[in-house]
Amino acid sequence: MRGSVVDWVMKLPIFVQPLTDAEFAAIERGCHSPDAFTLRRCQILLASAQAQTPPVIAAALSCSVQTVRNALHAFNIQGLASLQRQSSRPKTIQPLFDAARAEALRALLHRSPRDFGYPTSVWTLDLAAQACYREGITPWQVSRETIRQALKGLKISWRRAKHWITSPDPAYLRKKRRRDRLIELAQRYGWVIGYLDEVWWSRFALPMVRMWSDPQRPARLHEQTPVRTDADPKALACYGLWCEPPEEMLLRFVTGRPVSHVTTAFLAWVCEQLAQRGQRVLVLIWDNASWHISQEVQAWIAAHNAAAKRSGQGVRILVAGLPTKSPWLNTIEPQWKHGKEAIVEADGVLTGAEVEARVCAYFGTVPQAHLVQRGQEAGDADAPLAGTSLREVHRREQPAQAVKTQQAA
Repeated sequence: MRGSVVDWVMKLPIFVQPLTDAEFAAIERGCHSPDAFTLRRCQILLASAQAQTPPVIAAALSCSVQTVRNALHAFNIQGLASLQRQSSRPKTIQPLFDAARAEALRALLHRSPRDFGYPTSVWTLDLAAQACYREGITPWQVSRETIRQALKGLKISWRRAKHWITSPDPAYLRKKRRRDRLIELAQRYGWVIGYLDEVWWSRFALPMVRMWSDPQRPARLHEQTPVRTDADPKALACYGLWCEPPEEMLLRFVTGRPVSHVTTAFLAWVCEQLAQRGQRVLVLIWDNASWHISQEVQAWIAAHNAAAKRSGQGVRILVAGLPTKSPWLNTIEPQWKHGKEAIVEADGVLTGAEVEARVCAYFGTVPQAHLVQRGQEAGDADAPLAGTSLREVHRREQPAQAVKTQQAA
């Protein structure tokens, strides 16, 4: 139309506002939440913080673009409060536990009853009703049903407490970001991402396994006891590297236990396998076990990389050390769990050869010659107890080695 001006302006994509360290940490914790609403919103926020647009995020998470926009708008306005699902139930009456009293009840239940003089560590409905009246949260002592309805409105239910691991590493975020950055580079340039860890395959310890069973005849795992005439070790040590891509396992069993020189031998074998497949770079992700961070291993990796760079052949190793006590960052950990469930023998004891054969069959690998710890060529007489972790074995052996040194002196 004459005299009118139409400005065509393309909408700019919406992104999440810059995150503070506290917000970033809270969103990362939310990625482990059992609540699907919180988990999805945290995934959206982290993806947006990496400069991904709503259409890209929606395609990756299989949701609508409007869902992504709603999450970003809500966080930019409400902050971390937007990570919790809000109640959509209409309120027809004024409840005794309004928002302020409900939050006071929540704070009360997050403390121990012993803080209020009660001789127990577990809250009950009656005890919570008494404490609410004594602390002035309610004007009178309410019934247990009132407390139950208030807890239902807060989505607080009676459930088993979880055993939780939190990394005490002060450099957790820095190490995790380095890991994530190397994974991103590997995906961009086609490098191999390798998650390395060691495990003991026990012949006697029984994992927690779910099986189909009849109510009248439940499945049972019979506990076995070692006998003195059994010459096989109680547990077999094993190195593993879970590669992505392709998703496959590289395995080598050990005669003895993991130590630095065995670690370098395993890394040399892994590099040979990857070089035969045309790979040039391995992003190595592992924890801070003593046989990973020792001077011998670090010197070997440096010399290996220098030789690969000088010759232009071989596989370079880029190391990403994980934070202390953070197994959720190592993708190989669930592979070990599923493997132990898959090789279990319900009634009977497997020989060492049978354990090795079942492990290799489960992961689809060809059995290889054992890596040998120095001093264990004639047999593994000092194999640790079944079910003992590698760090526990290392911790137990340190005092024993100190005693032997004193006796030799």
